[in-house]
Amino acid sequence: MTRECTNRELLIYTISRLLTGVRHVAVGMSSPMPAAGAMLLRVLNKKRGLGDVQVSILGSVKHNAFTSGSEELFDCAAQGRIDAFFLGGGQIDGKGNVNLVGTGGYPNSEVRWPGSYGSAYLYFLVPRVILFREEHSPRVLVDQVDFISAPGATEDGVYRRGGPHALLTSAALFTFQRDTNRFRLESVHPGRSAADIRGMTGFSFDNDHCEVETPGPDAETLALMRSQVRTELAETYPQFAASLPEAA
Repeated sequence: MTRECTNRELLIYTISRLLTGVRHVAVGMSSPMPAAGAMLLRVLNKKRGLGDVQVSILGSVKHNAFTSGSEELFDCAAQGRIDAFFLGGGQIDGKGNVNLVGTGGYPNSEVRWPGSYGSAYLYFLVPRVILFREEHSPRVLVDQVDFISAPGATEDGVYRRGGPHALLTSAALFTFQRDTNRFRLESVHPGRSAADIRGMTGFSFDNDHCEVETPGPDAETLALMRSQVRTELAETYPQFAASLPEAA
């Protein structure tokens, strides 16, 4: 009998759905769940006879064709060869802005984070950027970020082919509407309600009475996640892979 899907497995499966149709997914060094979701899509596409998916994980030996690290990632993005990427952030606001610098007034931030690095560059160039943060709270999902590392929207006349596609947390899935520069609640995860999401989110969003529950994987897909995907993930993220359920 298949064991019940865990919340993290639900997130991995949801990421694979958000990546449907992409050819090349790039994943940062500290992104085990996005990496697992990309790997799951690759496995499912192969099983269904669909196109191959290239998964490039920075820091991986086996799942990375780059020879010069992030420099080559940036080159590929500029050439239009990256279809999807993931961004997190200490703060994310309702306009899709991301803060990777710190809280409080810059440069005298009360709390400092690693920094913006190439986040704005990739946000402008990669067509499908998925914002992913496991924590869902007003501390993270704020009305307005304290510092804009990467803007969710830009003025007319600014060249931009990339931007936010969706926001996924441990509690809900939002899509980003580029015509209004707002998030729309698409589904809430099992055990949550729209009222929960409203109380846990520091910004306003559309469809805030959503009653759709985020769908989980079927038994066959769950078995693939607990066997092949878990094994592939262990090469780059051994501790995280070990924390996931194994196939019976």
